[in-house]
Amino acid sequence: MTVALISLAVVALAAVVVALARRRSPLAAGPRRILFPFTDHALSQRALDAALRLARAEHATLVPVFLARVPLQLPLDSPLPRQCTAGLPLLEAIEQRATAAGVPVDSRVDRGRTLRHAMREAIEHERFDRLVVAAGDGLGSGDVAWLLDHAPGEVVIIRAADEEAHDGRNGHRAQPLAG
Repeated sequence: MTVALISLAVVALAAVVVALARRRSPLAAGPRRILFPFTDHALSQRALDAALRLARAEHATLVPVFLARVPLQLPLDSPLPRQCTAGLPLLEAIEQRATAAGVPVDSRVDRGRTLRHAMREAIEHERFDRLVVAAGDGLGSGDVAWLLDHAPGEVVIIRAADEEAHDGRNGHRAQPLAG
């Protein structure tokens, strides 16, 4: 009798596992963590919006990373009150926007001697599947090229644009979209 009950329990458990596996959405295999590095210079709303849309569509966690530069004369783990005064309110704003959008958030601060060094620390120590970065908001073209060569996973680059930007085709000023 005991063997029959154990066999029945194993069959029932296997049926539950198969049923749960079939219910799994196709997005479950997609990227689960989206790294969003930013500096204390500015926060690209366009890049943040893109990162939030991706995270929402893929049921991923947004991982905003404040990249803090530590001067050479200071130890790498020194307090950085001036940078934190600018960077932490940006981190808080990202967290609030993500929460309002229904996107889970796992915030970080990574330090380095340069922005590239801080970015290297972030990509070496954080688990992520995709990286969304705003070119021009503290990260120059050399930093973006370095990311393309060294970052694992997918890299999405959003170039900041404004009313003063050239459209790149004929030298005319780009016009903002109505809407």
